[in-house]
Amino acid sequence: MKIDKKLKPEHQVTLTVEVEPEKMEAYKHRAARKLAESGKISGFRPGKAPYEIIVRNFGEAAINERAVDLFVDAEYTNILKEADVKPGASGTLDSVESLEPAKFIFQVPLAPEVDLGNYHNLRLPYNWIEPGNKELEVALEDLRQMYATTETVDRPVQITDYVLLDIKSEAPELARTGFAVFIRKEAREHEWPYPGFAKELIGLKAGEGKVINHKFPKDWELETLQGKNVALDVVIKSVRSVVLPDLNDEFSKTTGIGDSLESLRAAVAKDVAERSKADYEDKFFEELIEKIKKTAKIKYAPQTLEHEDQHVLEDLSQRLAQQNMDLDTYFKVRNTTREKFMETEVNPVAKKRLERSLILDEIIRQEKIEIDNSSLDQEFNTTVTNLSMQGLDFNKIRGGNQGKQRVAEALAMESANRLLTKRALDTLKAIAMGEYKPNPEKVATPAEN
Repeated sequence: MKIDKKLKPEHQVTLTVEVEPEKMEAYKHRAARKLAESGKISGFRPGKAPYEIIVRNFGEAAINERAVDLFVDAEYTNILKEADVKPGASGTLDSVESLEPAKFIFQVPLAPEVDLGNYHNLRLPYNWIEPGNKELEVALEDLRQMYATTETVDRPVQITDYVLLDIKSEAPELARTGFAVFIRKEAREHEWPYPGFAKELIGLKAGEGKVINHKFPKDWELETLQGKNVALDVVIKSVRSVVLPDLNDEFSKTTGIGDSLESLRAAVAKDVAERSKADYEDKFFEELIEKIKKTAKIKYAPQTLEHEDQHVLEDLSQRLAQQNMDLDTYFKVRNTTREKFMETEVNPVAKKRLERSLILDEIIRQEKIEIDNSSLDQEFNTTVTNLSMQGLDFNKIRGGNQGKQRVAEALAMESANRLLTKRALDTLKAIAMGEYKPNPEKVATPAEN
């Protein structure tokens, strides 16, 4: 084969492939046999008719079409290898320029390329402060509320009440049915759907409602709500007065977290610290990756981003399904079209996710980050335990042993990816804090493949 390669804009390549007449003729004969096997030719057993008879029965065009399909299926991988092309997604046969001689035009999206520059010079202060007694007391209060008893009251909502309500909104992330809210004295940073929401309900009685308008800040943690004005139509279903249990050894045993108040406080303090650190690092790493992106050179084909678009849309579809809503209904509620929604909301999220993933993949490659079997086993077992606690019964997986094997392989891959990502982020954190000490035997150069 003779292959001409031309680079195109948007990180793609055009391959013009000329095929030797003998090779194409062999594919035509193979195509003829395939057609003869699937059809009937009078006087011949299936697949046994001479080539000329098959051509006469099915026509030259049908044989050529099948021959092209067979050629592409069999030779496409060889074409990419011979042309030294690393694809980033499935290519397409753009056109059949001629059949005598056979000449095909392929369009191929290239694999993403990432040049991080000198990311080892990156610096960003890491200033997480471990939560103190105030945060611990708040968490203990939350725990008491989980074990509180309530009684229905016929009066307006007031502070320390539990309220059951329905929320309607054009934003599916905010719609809720039978959502419980505790009215606190002070707004919480992580109060859902935003700090101060619960106090908007004070004064309402069961059966009453109101429309609450709120504008989310541009840096809101949920990207689909960033900078948006939303209306929440709330209706109070019931108001219940709360009776909190005493915070003592007996309560500690009831929770199953500790055998004494002292052990309970220690366990809750540890959990508060872990969650606080996780929240801080989410923002820290987001800022860190944005700093890398400013100087990095990232190339990828439109098809690669389109693939990530579909992942984002699938995630949204699954969340909507939990609320008994499909995408078409969602678009109608939002007064938008699929095309506009993809452009204005899905694509920016997909682009951010894709570029973050490419940066971390390149960190893993350049730093030659690996995971050992012991760490992978531990992560895998943790994943399985968490899924079991969420109600997944592995004995009820469809497909028998093969089905279980497929699930196990998927979970193992997910666990490995999660571990690699964590170690890549830990490496970036060490670099940003000026504490990174590279291992000369492990660090790759940007030119390595």
